[in-house]
Amino acid sequence: MKEFNVAGSKISLALFTDVSNSRELLDSIQAGTLEPEVALMNASLIPDVFPVLAAAYNALIAKSRDSLTTRTLHSELVYNYSGSKHITESLKRFGISDKTTYILAVRFGASSDEHYKITSQELAISSLSDAITCRIAVRDAL
Repeated sequence: MKEFNVAGSKISLALFTDVSNSRELLDSIQAGTLEPEVALMNASLIPDVFPVLAAAYNALIAKSRDSLTTRTLHSELVYNYSGSKHITESLKRFGISDKTTYILAVRFGASSDEHYKITSQELAISSLSDAITCRIAVRDAL
């Protein structure tokens, strides 16, 4: 996972390969039940991270002006990534389909401790890096 600061907001990007449940993910996005909310993009259409960050910047500016074209900040990012003014076409072209296996997940405002569910009590006695390493080490034992 990579994190970037864009216009004062933390943007987290994670790349997933060999995804086999894209139909379920797409259904959750369309129903508005995907938790946590993320933008899921067809990663095979993304040559570099910079255009994604530019689209994220535009989405954040639109939100700050209360002028989102789409329903959510995350769908606004996918819409802004497209050069088209047609929302549905943009989301279909650059979002995921039921056959997408290479996905870039983009989330606004995520933090590493939230991703790994690190508690404040754990951080009081160890570093974030140690807590994450512990999670990885004991994953199969639990």
